[in-house]
Amino acid sequence: MNYQTDVCIIGAGPGGALLAYLLAKQNISTILIERSDKLGKEFRGEHLNEDGEMILKKHHIFEEIESLGLLRMSRVEYWKDGHVFKTIESELGHAGIHVPQQHLLQSINRQASIYPSYKLMLGTKVTELMQNEKGQYTGIKAQQKGRGEIIVESKIIIGADGRYSTVRKLSHIKNNIHNPGYDLLWAKIPAPANWEPSIKFALVKQQQVALFSQAKGFVQIGWNIEKGSYPALRKQSFRPFIQRLIEAFPSLNLSLERFIKSWSDFTLLSVQSSISEVWSKHHLLLLGDAAHTMTPTGAFGLNESLKDADLLSDLLHQVFYQNKEISETLRQFELKRKPKLITLERIQFQREKEFSSHFISS
Repeated sequence: MNYQTDVCIIGAGPGGALLAYLLAKQNISTILIERSDKLGKEFRGEHLNEDGEMILKKHHIFEEIESLGLLRMSRVEYWKDGHVFKTIESELGHAGIHVPQQHLLQSINRQASIYPSYKLMLGTKVTELMQNEKGQYTGIKAQQKGRGEIIVESKIIIGADGRYSTVRKLSHIKNNIHNPGYDLLWAKIPAPANWEPSIKFALVKQQQVALFSQAKGFVQIGWNIEKGSYPALRKQSFRPFIQRLIEAFPSLNLSLERFIKSWSDFTLLSVQSSISEVWSKHHLLLLGDAAHTMTPTGAFGLNESLKDADLLSDLLHQVFYQNKEISETLRQFELKRKPKLITLERIQFQREKEFSSHFISS
């Protein structure tokens, strides 16, 4: 099967999905390709900050997500020796919003599907990028489950396919990876009774532990461990490790005893940050994690992807309705966004370096 479109977006995560919707809304034909068979697989970076909230409200998506279910966290707490040591209240009335990715993508896709210029292809794996004699990228080849090879001819290709981006690899764009020195163990447990939605931090054996309240009555645990230490850690007794978490947050005792019984109840995330050497190349552009993978610190990742999509949709309007040159417009996006992400990466590094200072009496 052969398809033709103005823009082909690879990756139906928040950034790619939002961009597809905003382009289709402008009657710019858009094909959104997703490797998975369904939208909204569980994602750990589901924290919405003020910037992300503003963008979703700007495009009238937030209200539908709220009707499906989200959770505002009341404040940030720093815990020491099993008690609250310091509290930070937000002037916004909340310290962040947990938005289940399934709700976010469901809302975006439903609104995008109204427009005939939008097409979503699930279960589709990109295998090749096509180029013309000038070296410009002109489309993709992909394998679609149950249909075999398809070809999508496109004026612009957007790689929004995450930290391990296939588009980035196929376009031979160098990715500059920075190692922050830690990995992360994730787990999700039911929230204890009377749990007030909040973000809680503790310092356990000089490692950061974070608790994020989630919609539908859950708590997400994020526990920093030394980079590459997990194989050796798994060989040790599990009980002393989980006991330290109980001592840091005593109210989790019953939930931890019931739902965290072995190392297998944690998921390991290899933490890295990276900023690709270039973001645009011959009518191709990287977006979100494909261009700038962030560490979990500050929970910026989701929000920066939404900001990418918001800006890029405006710039691509100029391409298709004001005859702006494609390569220069994509380069303009990179010039606007890249310095901000470089600065944000430095802010993350500084926050990680200074984390322990929150537990020192003033």
